[in-house]
Amino acid sequence: MAFRDELDGKLPQLASSLSHPAQRTREQLQLTITGPCSPEHRLIETCIHEFSAEAKLTNLLSYTPEQNRLSISRDKTFGTQPILELILRLSKSIRDHMGDFELVVQRLDDLIALATEKFYAFPFKDVPLFWRHLFRAASLLKLSASAVKGIWGKQFELRGSSLRVPAFNSDQIDEMVKIIDMALIMAGPPKCSDTHAAITQVLGLLQDIHTLCSDIPPAKKRNFETYSRGLVDEFPESFAFNLPVSHPIPRMLSPTFDEFEKHLSQSVRADIGPEPIIITGALDRWPAYRDRSWSNPNYLLSRTIGGRRLVPVELGRSYVDEGWGQKVISFKEFLEQYILLDPKSSRPVTGYLAQHNLFTQIPSLRQDISIPDYCFTSPPPPHHSSPLSEKHSKVPELAEPLLNAWFGPAGTISPLHTDPYHNILAQVVGRKYVRLYGPRESRKLYARGVEAGGVDMENTSEVDIGVLAGWDGTEDEQAAANGRFPLFKTAEFVDCILEEGDCLYIPVGWWHYVRSLSVSFSVSFWWN
Repeated sequence: MAFRDELDGKLPQLASSLSHPAQRTREQLQLTITGPCSPEHRLIETCIHEFSAEAKLTNLLSYTPEQNRLSISRDKTFGTQPILELILRLSKSIRDHMGDFELVVQRLDDLIALATEKFYAFPFKDVPLFWRHLFRAASLLKLSASAVKGIWGKQFELRGSSLRVPAFNSDQIDEMVKIIDMALIMAGPPKCSDTHAAITQVLGLLQDIHTLCSDIPPAKKRNFETYSRGLVDEFPESFAFNLPVSHPIPRMLSPTFDEFEKHLSQSVRADIGPEPIIITGALDRWPAYRDRSWSNPNYLLSRTIGGRRLVPVELGRSYVDEGWGQKVISFKEFLEQYILLDPKSSRPVTGYLAQHNLFTQIPSLRQDISIPDYCFTSPPPPHHSSPLSEKHSKVPELAEPLLNAWFGPAGTISPLHTDPYHNILAQVVGRKYVRLYGPRESRKLYARGVEAGGVDMENTSEVDIGVLAGWDGTEDEQAAANGRFPLFKTAEFVDCILEEGDCLYIPVGWWHYVRSLSVSFSVSFWWN
């Protein structure tokens, strides 16, 4: 592309164009980031030492595990050495907070754009790690530049002075949160524990700065008005409609670890293996369900830096519908545009925060929940009646359960599908209708298979249960669906209304259809 070709030729010149009119000693640098122990001071210190240090950047960008070396070497469109040289030059400008600030930020934006281009040049799973590392490293340097912007170009004597850092304004906090979240969403969380801890620390300091600014007198906090103003303290009581339960799932009140493991290992029906059960009482001690209630929008705002944290949102009723898409928006925008609307008002499109690793991104919410002990049992392998049993058996064993968040308004749908893991679905807020089919019913459920572009959709059914059950669509659409999927009506299923505080055990390989009946916040725990 033109951008790549242009930047490729200019990298050496770009690196050399970053001037350093004042070469400063390590002692000076340490002096400039000491002083009053304010959150701003501590944030700058973390950015300088953890994200801008030359040694850490060199290690970060030279880290290319063996499985990625070939893909890097085949990617002849861009040399990596000039990139590293530019990154190191930029980092020095930021450490010294000297030089042309706008040029530094522009070059970092160029590097972020280059890495983004590479994300689209490969299938996502094959993107060489170098480009993900580059996106993250350039983003964290841009974060550091934003942090030191208020002291950029200022000089101080070696003795007798302390650097006073200007308070961050709302726009500055917006920018820093956006930079961090785009790095986490696009490149994934860093594998380096030190970098991960530093990012968590910076986000905590930004949370502290936001809280302090929210507490100052109203007349003095105009710049923070947008994000200090709360919403409401409860979600609207919007119920799509109540669905009938035809074949209820058994319920167990807080089974012990041994009782649950017995349920897994001693199936009543050998022809289908362990069956779904509803576990009640398992969430009673969760802060998310009690004193730090996720049913309070203002609490959720308070844990997301005033709603600034960015989240990926699915647009559309379900991921198999025409026109389905995704976008990244702030948490507050998500609440205002998709969750807190008047139930009687028309909304152009449904927004759903679905299957997102929210708790790695926002650890403060992770502290409000706990992994159920049931996820540490030794579950049986996929049942032999499933056409996907061999494929699911090859899934690597998880070191710890995978957690995902599911947050959306009434009417969101997860179409009929199956997963390669056992699942505990915890219903923290609201209600959902769930219908499940055993693996042996698979041939009656019309799996999609591999679709255009080589996308493997064999874990998803072509059947729209809402249409075939008469809940959605016109009479003509319902008749056409019944004619197209004649075996579906003979498939056996179980179903339930998953109430607030319930957990649903979904065995590996079981097909399930999920439909929210109100504003709903769920957490899934996958394990094998």
